[in-house]
Amino acid sequence: QVQLVESGGGLVQPGGSLRLSCAASGNIFSINDMGWYRQAPGKQRELVATITSRGSTNYVDSVKGRFTISRDNVKNTVYLQMNSLKPEDAAVYYCNADVMSWGGLDYYPYWGQGTQVTVSS
Repeated sequence: QVQLVESGGGLVQPGGSLRLSCAASGNIFSINDMGWYRQAPGKQRELVATITSRGSTNYVDSVKGRFTISRDNVKNTVYLQMNSLKPEDAAVYYCNADVMSWGGLDYYPYWGQGTQVTVSS
């Protein structure tokens, strides 16, 4: 089995910063893409940012220039540095990783449990 555990969420004032972390553990042979998604109340889950195993990144337009995704392939961890936070960034943030397990033949998506980000004064 594979587990993804997120940390770093919390309450921050508008304009503030937070850094989310997501560590993958368990039966891991290789991790392909990793990413962050978010879901606000009453809205669908949306992609925030992704990063390939080689470090290529992709962002939703609303966070470009404010958020930075990175990863540590040795620690199997993905990060999301969020700066200049806005009230509309408030949501539950989920990490995602495409993982091939030892003995496996393909990559499968795994999700973390989510971490709450609240942006309010």
